Amino acid sequence: MHLDPSRGLPVGSLPKLGGRCAGIAHSQKAGFLVTQLPFVDIHCHLIAGIDDGASSAAVSLAMARMAAADGIRTLVCTPHQAGNFSANCGDTIRAAVKRTQQMLTQRGVPLKLLPGGDVRIESDMVPRLRRGDLLTLGDHGRHVLLELPHELYFSLEPVLKQLARNDMVGILSHPERNQGILRQPEVLAPLVEAGCLMQVTAGSICGSFGDEICDFSEWMIEEGFVHFVASDAHGVDSRRPVLSEAFERVCELANEDIAERLCCRHPADVAAGQDVSAGLVRAKRSMLAGWFGWGKAG
Repeated sequence: MHLDPSRGLPVGSLPKLGGRCAGIAHSQKAGFLVTQLPFVDIHCHLIAGIDDGASSAAVSLAMARMAAADGIRTLVCTPHQAGNFSANCGDTIRAAVKRTQQMLTQRGVPLKLLPGGDVRIESDMVPRLRRGDLLTLGDHGRHVLLELPHELYFSLEPVLKQLARNDMVGILSHPERNQGILRQPEVLAPLVEAGCLMQVTAGSICGSFGDEICDFSEWMIEEGFVHFVASDAHGVDSRRPVLSEAFERVCELANEDIAERLCCRHPADVAAGQDVSAGLVRAKRSMLAGWFGWGKAG
């Protein structure tokens, strides 16, 4: 895949690399590879009636059951905060997550919920994060899920520096769907170099948002720009809380290790409040491959 310099978009199509994950020690269910590690979803709108996600407790329950059936064991509830959802304060979200967790426990759904927020970037964001009014992922005070306006991109370096001064790290949500970034993909490499982590939506990788966004997502994975795959689920229909199909596609694009890092290990670290290494995420070279010049890593 290459970039069309006139549009800043990936063009062409990637071949299906079905042999890339052959022989891995995973089970296969409904055509999807299922890792032995549990999936962790760090971006999901599962809380009922609080934003444009689940519309009712029944939908929340259905989403939770769908997530658990897909192999997700920990899920960070991330209602929109700031912007058009300024009423969603930290305490409101914490209480709603607690109530929803109680509902799942009573109904035997094996899913651990954590509070968080999908935070629109505004001038008073960092002070509100420090007060706990805006939520970090897992409420650990460490990782902030950053949301840009969908139609434009503006420089994030000042925001990242301000977060770093407060011992916080920014995770940019769904950059592959931001129209400004699609027009100028060259902004991504400097952002990753500056320590920004990137979360791509599972549906983007699987074509749910169209070929253009699918191609761009695959290019980002190939370049090593992606640190997390998350569902950004809003219901049980078109935007669902599932990661297994995206896991399989990342195996095809990269390998099993990268897929587990993006869908399991890195999000589990965030859920636990632990650090995730910044920089490019690329396949590790084996000693044998390096000796013979095989499997050149990007």
